[in-house]
Amino acid sequence: MKIPRHVAIIMDGNGRWARSQGLPRVRGHEAGAKSVREIVRASRALGVEVLTLYSFSTENWRRPADEVTALMGLLKRYVFQERAEILDNGIQLRAIGQIERLPAFVRVPLKRLIRDSRRNTGMVLNLALSYGSRAEMLSAVRHLAEEVAAGRLKPSQIDEARFSASLFTGGLPDPDLVIRTSGEFRLSNFLLWQVAYAEIYITDVAWPEFRRPQLEQAFASFGNRERRFGKTGDQIQSGGGRA
Repeated sequence: MKIPRHVAIIMDGNGRWARSQGLPRVRGHEAGAKSVREIVRASRALGVEVLTLYSFSTENWRRPADEVTALMGLLKRYVFQERAEILDNGIQLRAIGQIERLPAFVRVPLKRLIRDSRRNTGMVLNLALSYGSRAEMLSAVRHLAEEVAAGRLKPSQIDEARFSASLFTGGLPDPDLVIRTSGEFRLSNFLLWQVAYAEIYITDVAWPEFRRPQLEQAFASFGNRERRFGKTGDQIQSGGGRA
């Protein structure tokens, strides 16, 4: 099985799954947290180098206050409950987004675990929290503009590599595969720059029911695709394409 180096997942369908079960939405998020645990374990076991999970978007702050509070509580619980497993299994935790917007009871233990796991090399678990790709790109543009204004950078020096390095994901490889659960066909302001050449896999399975077998199905689909990066199939087959 061909394993993507970087997998990015839009974890969708918690609320709809809960409604289909006759349960409140928060129960869907709780069930989704179990899928997070299994997919992290499966990704590490299968050899994924980077796993990015779209956990909470900038737009999600607009949801009902009680749901946002419940989501923050689940995030806090995840950080505490998974701390030992993350550290014991060599996983490096990262977070991208407007992390300072998170409440302190989440932000403080999250940053502590990021710090304590920073030297781990088994796999990078990258949580997109209070994240929006447009806000990320605007932040990068402002940073580069400040560098130019200060005379530390020339406009002609701004290329794709420098811009990529200025994003929240600087230092990480771009995703090879984007998975979206629950059948929606949109990126929802997720890694818009980084997924320019990613393969996209859509499944009707809601996130609470997405487990290792479904992940392996996504990887099998990925392995059957020819990634040309603008070149022809003949060039790729002759060894002239990007790996």
